[in-house]
Amino acid sequence: MFTLSTDPIDPTAWRLQLPDASAGAMACFEGIVRNHNEGRTVMRLHYEGAPELAANEFRKIEDEARETFDVVHVACVHRIGDLSIGDTAVWVGVSASHRGDAFGACRYIIDETKKRLPIWKKEQYSDDESIWLNSP
Repeated sequence: MFTLSTDPIDPTAWRLQLPDASAGAMACFEGIVRNHNEGRTVMRLHYEGAPELAANEFRKIEDEARETFDVVHVACVHRIGDLSIGDTAVWVGVSASHRGDAFGACRYIIDETKKRLPIWKKEQYSDDESIWLNSP
């Protein structure tokens, strides 16, 4: 399951989608907005995304993870819109038969999500300059 959301991410609510009697492990990743990047003070972020394209690409990423790891459930949500320091920007959770598969799949999914999904981030700095970091 994947979604882009303008609402704040509730990791506890998302985590509740993962348990399964066949899963002996869960691994989650939570990406938080930090106050700095490459020596600059970050005041806030703005994300934009293409929901349908992102969902289609995420399905491919999830399929690849399932081919490599013994995954039971996968869930991912990425915020779009304006985010403040400390907000959760992205959350990924995986349940799997064993911890190695849960950790491996979670790592693979977040890494590929950040590389491949059509989600663009603009950082607003303390000097009022803003930059799109991963624009097409």
